[in-house]
Amino acid sequence: MIKLNQVSDFDIKLLKIFKTVCDSGNFTAAESVLGISRSAISLHMSDLEGRLGMRLCQRGRAGFAITPEGKEILKNVEVLLAALEDFRIQANQIQKQLKGEFSIGIINNLVTMPSSFITQSLAELSAESRDIRINISMSTLSDIECKIMDGRLHVGAVPLMTPLSGLDYFDLYEENNYLYCGHNHPLFQQIELIQTAELLQYHTVMPSYSIPNEAQQLHQKMRTTASASDREGIAFLILTGQFLGFLPDHYAKKWVLEGHMKAILPEQFHYSTRICMVTKKGVKPNMILALFFDKLKKIKA
Repeated sequence: MIKLNQVSDFDIKLLKIFKTVCDSGNFTAAESVLGISRSAISLHMSDLEGRLGMRLCQRGRAGFAITPEGKEILKNVEVLLAALEDFRIQANQIQKQLKGEFSIGIINNLVTMPSSFITQSLAELSAESRDIRINISMSTLSDIECKIMDGRLHVGAVPLMTPLSGLDYFDLYEENNYLYCGHNHPLFQQIELIQTAELLQYHTVMPSYSIPNEAQQLHQKMRTTASASDREGIAFLILTGQFLGFLPDHYAKKWVLEGHMKAILPEQFHYSTRICMVTKKGVKPNMILALFFDKLKKIKA
């Protein structure tokens, strides 16, 4: 078995190709991104696997799939590339250059929030320098927290559930969630007449992601017979007319205005979630990150 005794520039090039292939989903999709042929990509991948002494991905008629070893290598590649980018940013700061990558993780379906603090801050940050490359990844709370802790993300916008000791939190806004039904649901035409006890007989969607204690208590009162991994999944089930479910008011607004959804007993069945911007505690000074927060605080003020 060949072992990688030291990491050369060529090794880093191969690791970047591997990451691009994983991000693209297969060799064919990676061709246009990398600007090289599929056969060349295959040769590079075989070379990398030989250097590491392990199989990173399966490819063939059955399709492309990352091996368990490949998933571990990919995670470490992301940490390595983030560290290299951090070094580049630190070096540029010595010469007071606003240059480098800015990686931000955001939970899904936050773009419809009326208070567009994040959008405005990113717009102003981008306008400051053409040499700032903004990378946005939409993900889950736990994934964003993990990537901030190991340096793969500079900052994240997440709901505040259980604060982690290694992260700093900056309040953005409150997100209000209400119980909704679809226009084909039996309750839609009698919203004003509904009694709390009636809701127990109807199917409700339970989120499989983290929710506040207040939300958990509300769901415990309901007849939860389905689950969804994100808010878009909850919306899908509500729109079937067979399920009730909680959604942020800003996300449900489109369907409410179109007459496809209605809130049920909003005075009783609602909860709020604090949305925060998080960063790693004790992180090295970063001109781009500092500028982003400076703009964010001024916009929010």
